Amino acid sequence: DHHVDYGSGSGLQDRVAFVQSDPSQYDASISLANLQESDTGTYQCRVKKNTIAVHEVIVTVQEKPAAPQCWFEGELVEGSSLLLRCYSR
Repeated sequence: DHHVDYGSGSGLQDRVAFVQSDPSQYDASISLANLQESDTGTYQCRVKKNTIAVHEVIVTVQEKPAAPQCWFEGELVEGSSLLLRCYSR
Protein backbone atom coordinates (compact mmCIF):
# COMPACT_ATOMS: atom_id res chain seq x y z
CA ASP A 1 0.00 0.00 0.00
CA HIS A 2 3.06 2.28 -0.35
CA HIS A 3 3.21 3.18 3.34
CA VAL A 4 5.18 2.36 6.46
CA ASP A 5 3.39 1.53 9.71
CA TYR A 6 5.67 2.91 12.42
CA GLY A 7 3.88 1.41 15.40
CA SER A 8 2.83 3.42 18.40
CA GLY A 9 5.36 5.74 19.98
CA SER A 10 8.29 4.27 18.05
CA GLY A 11 10.00 7.55 17.10
CA LEU A 12 10.81 6.13 13.65
CA GLN A 13 8.72 8.55 11.55
CA ASP A 14 11.67 10.80 10.65
CA ARG A 15 14.23 8.00 10.33
CA VAL A 16 12.58 5.41 8.05
CA ALA A 17 12.18 5.68 4.30
CA PHE A 18 11.76 3.40 1.30
CA VAL A 19 15.07 2.85 -0.49
CA GLN A 20 13.37 3.21 -3.89
CA SER A 21 10.92 6.07 -4.37
CA ASP A 22 8.27 3.70 -5.81
CA PRO A 23 8.07 0.41 -3.86
CA SER A 24 5.60 -1.02 -6.39
CA GLN A 25 8.60 -1.51 -8.72
CA TYR A 26 9.47 -4.75 -6.85
CA ASP A 27 11.75 -3.24 -4.19
CA ALA A 28 10.03 -2.40 -0.92
CA SER A 29 13.30 -2.19 1.04
CA ILE A 30 13.44 0.37 3.82
CA SER A 31 16.34 2.27 5.33
CA LEU A 32 16.59 2.97 9.07
CA ALA A 33 18.73 6.04 9.79
CA ASN A 34 20.45 6.95 13.05
CA LEU A 35 19.89 3.56 14.72
CA GLN A 36 19.21 3.58 18.45
CA GLU A 37 19.08 0.77 21.00
CA SER A 38 15.33 1.36 21.25
CA ASP A 39 15.02 0.32 17.57
CA THR A 40 15.69 -3.28 18.61
CA GLY A 41 12.70 -5.40 17.68
CA THR A 42 10.93 -7.42 15.03
CA TYR A 43 10.28 -5.69 11.72
CA GLN A 44 7.78 -7.02 9.23
CA CYS A 45 7.68 -6.58 5.47
CA ARG A 46 4.21 -7.16 4.06
CA VAL A 47 3.86 -7.24 0.27
CA LYS A 48 0.47 -7.46 -1.40
CA LYS A 49 -0.04 -8.09 -5.10
CA ASN A 50 -2.42 -10.94 -5.92
CA THR A 51 -1.70 -12.54 -2.56
CA ILE A 52 -0.06 -11.31 0.64
CA ALA A 53 3.52 -12.28 1.52
CA VAL A 54 4.95 -11.51 4.94
CA HIS A 55 8.55 -11.70 6.10
CA GLU A 56 9.86 -10.80 9.56
CA VAL A 57 13.37 -9.67 10.46
CA ILE A 58 14.71 -9.37 14.00
CA VAL A 59 16.98 -6.34 14.45
CA THR A 60 19.23 -6.05 17.49
CA VAL A 61 20.97 -2.71 17.98
CA GLN A 62 23.86 -2.89 20.41
CA GLU A 63 25.46 -0.03 22.28
CA LYS A 64 28.98 0.79 21.13
CA PRO A 65 31.61 0.00 23.77
CA ALA A 66 32.92 2.72 26.02
CA ALA A 67 36.41 4.08 25.43
CA PRO A 68 38.95 1.72 27.01
CA GLN A 69 40.75 2.62 30.21
CA CYS A 70 44.42 1.68 29.99
CA TRP A 71 47.28 1.67 32.48
CA PHE A 72 50.62 -0.02 32.94
CA GLU A 73 52.10 -2.02 35.77
CA GLY A 74 55.79 -2.30 36.42
CA GLU A 75 58.75 0.02 36.34
CA LEU A 76 59.30 2.19 33.31
CA VAL A 77 62.99 1.33 33.17
CA GLU A 78 64.99 0.13 30.16
CA GLY A 79 65.46 -3.64 30.28
CA SER A 80 62.63 -4.27 32.77
CA SER A 81 59.26 -5.83 32.05
CA LEU A 82 56.10 -3.80 31.72
CA LEU A 83 52.47 -4.94 31.67
CA LEU A 84 49.95 -2.84 29.75
CA ARG A 85 46.34 -3.41 30.85
CA CYS A 86 43.18 -2.21 29.11
CA TYR A 87 39.56 -2.50 30.16
CA SER A 88 36.29 -1.50 28.55
CA ARG A 89 32.69 -1.85 29.73
